[in-house]
Amino acid sequence: MIYSRIFSRSFSGLEIKRAGSLTLTREEVERGSEPDSSYYIQNEFLVRNKENIDLSEDPPPDLVSEVEYYRPKIDKLRLYASLGVPEFWRYNGSVLRVYRLYDKEYSEVELSPTFFPVPVTEIPRFIQETRNDGEIATTRAFRHWVRNCK
Repeated sequence: MIYSRIFSRSFSGLEIKRAGSLTLTREEVERGSEPDSSYYIQNEFLVRNKENIDLSEDPPPDLVSEVEYYRPKIDKLRLYASLGVPEFWRYNGSVLRVYRLYDKEYSEVELSPTFFPVPVTEIPRFIQETRNDGEIATTRAFRHWVRNCK
C-alpha cells in the first residue's frame, strides 16, 4: 500500500519499527484485530529486537492504520482504545482521519500527535498523485513536503 510506504520512509529522524499487519489481541479483550499497518515509534526501542510481539508483555503499537472502504462490523475505535493504541489512522479511499487516545476513548484530531506539525490529512493527495506520477516520484515529493512543514 503506497501510503504505508510513503509514511514509513519519509519521517526522517524517527526510529520506526513497522510491525505490518500484526494481529493485536490480549486475553482480557474479547476481540482482536489485524490492522493494515502498525508502527512502533515512541516504544520502538522496547520491541526493536523482538521477532514476536506479545501484548500481554509488550506495549501495543504506537500507531495503527486501516483502509476501510465500507463500514466495518467491529467498532475499531473501541477495540483499539481497549488495547491502548495511542493513535489510529483510518483511510476510506479519499479522506484520512486521525484519532488520538484520551482517557480510553478516541477523539478525532487535525494533526497527528506523533508527526506534529505535519498535516497528515493532506496525505491522500499524495496517494492520488501516485496514479499519475508513480511511487518513486511521489515519495520524493512527499519527503520534500514533510521537510517544508517543519
